Amino acid sequence: MQAPTDSPFYLVAVHGGAGAHPPSADAATKDALRRAARAALLSLATNPMDALSALTHAVMTLEDAEPLNAGFGSNLTLAGRVECDASLMDGRSGVFGGVGAVSGVRHPIAAARAVLEGRRTKDAVLGRVPPLLVVGDGAALLAGVRRVDPESMVSPRARREWQVWKARMAQGGAQGPWGDVEGLHSRQDTVGAVVWDSSGGLAAGVSSGGLLLKSPGRVGEAAIFGAGCWADDVLACSVSGTGELIVQSALARALADALAASPAPDAHETLRTVLVDRFYDFWTARGEDEPNAGVLLLTKERDGARCTPRLWCAFTTPSMAIAYASSLNPKPQPIPEGRSIGLRVAHRWSMAWCEHEQRMHDAPPASQPYEAKSQTSKAACTDQGSIQ
Repeated sequence: MQAPTDSPFYLVAVHGGAGAHPPSADAATKDALRRAARAALLSLATNPMDALSALTHAVMTLEDAEPLNAGFGSNLTLAGRVECDASLMDGRSGVFGGVGAVSGVRHPIAAARAVLEGRRTKDAVLGRVPPLLVVGDGAALLAGVRRVDPESMVSPRARREWQVWKARMAQGGAQGPWGDVEGLHSRQDTVGAVVWDSSGGLAAGVSSGGLLLKSPGRVGEAAIFGAGCWADDVLACSVSGTGELIVQSALARALADALAASPAPDAHETLRTVLVDRFYDFWTARGEDEPNAGVLLLTKERDGARCTPRLWCAFTTPSMAIAYASSLNPKPQPIPEGRSIGLRVAHRWSMAWCEHEQRMHDAPPASQPYEAKSQTSKAACTDQGSIQ
């Protein structure tokens, strides 16, 4: 049966970061991703042409999830505080907004959204240029931002991990009875999302608590233009990984530029070139031990009236937690059912792929509860090239 031509099609994909997701947090991570995708779908059901609002709702949901390193439950700074970074970008207008090292804000992505909306309005009196990035106390004072007691953002688990690792630091890194606390690098990741709305508009965003025991005031890739996210009229991407290296590489923009310059519509080889050659191998050759990165990428391919969304996931880490859903396919569509390419450096380069093809406005809306799916185990390449 052919769907009505006025039925909107929209899609959302969310990630819980590229890193080492412990099995103990698997169920909670999947639940958080499921709820984030649901929040975005509900937003799009009400406002199908508003990718930016759907993205904001998805990331806010991830920020409320204690197991993830964003918002509540984030890694603590050396001083024992939560300081968050976040940003988002509207593909239709190219407008970006970011916040960095913000404390006492329940949803950093909402503060970044306030910065973005401020970019749309010029100062008619003095002609001041609206800020692209607001940090520290200035971000907490943005209009409409929900402020909370900074201590309320500290979860018991985050406090416990901070105490353990600060004690280890005081002892010069000596081993000790650290119990069931995960490794220092197990939760250094950034969460994020990409959205395709019913008009074909795209949006991307990221949010992060940053490194465990980071210096107070440190700002990572989740706040920086061109580093943590990118969206334009043909793609949206959300990046996670080693923040300082991602910032120096301007990884999100580098990927967008490389895709724009590529004659091939398939992003497969471009992702390999950017993530492996220009990032992983580049930084490894300069002595970096773990130049980790993960990318969630949504591309748009046009052929006359036909518009094809393609969703990609590529990462150099042991795992990257992913979920996606759409108005056309609200049931689980696991990315591992796609394919992988060119695993290199002891399986530290992995890729998954999936495709939705639909004429604009001819997909049925979601009519049943959806379930999200995630990949939280280390990817491995089989002889058939699939991800397990």
